[in-house]
Amino acid sequence: MVAPKNIPTRPTTDFAKEGLFNILDHKIYFEGLRVLDLFSGTGNIGLEFSSRGAEMVLSVEQNRNCIAFQISTIKDLDLKIRVSKQNVFKFLKKENEKAFDLIFADPPYQSPELTNLPDLVFVNNWLDGEGWFILEHGKEHNFEMKPHFRFTRKFGHVNFSFFSASEED
Repeated sequence: MVAPKNIPTRPTTDFAKEGLFNILDHKIYFEGLRVLDLFSGTGNIGLEFSSRGAEMVLSVEQNRNCIAFQISTIKDLDLKIRVSKQNVFKFLKKENEKAFDLIFADPPYQSPELTNLPDLVFVNNWLDGEGWFILEHGKEHNFEMKPHFRFTRKFGHVNFSFFSASEED
């Protein structure tokens, strides 16, 4: 599906998305996965997880045009994705009772709060103890000194930093 012009997003490139899912193919089992997709934009990452067998995807986005596009796409494809219209930073500051197996975040690269995302995810227990948090970001950010950091992979201009509370990679 082609996103309309009125959506202010920078979708993850196909090259980067393919690289990301090649890594995940060796780290996780998609069937039954509970996924939180933050700054979901057009929803293409959540759609990919759902199409690979994720049990549930919660997509958090605040732009109404993005949400309308996602809802339309979800209906057309009959996928198990819930969409929530919220500010991600406010959303993550809430106490969480049901942790996710995988959290993916693709915030605006210039967001001054981007570097706080790993802390918000782990401090407020959004991630299951064996789960992964993946943060998409530009080359100007380095998360190696953050708690739970595991590794970064670069695909063109897209960087993915991987975090996990688990001691195993």
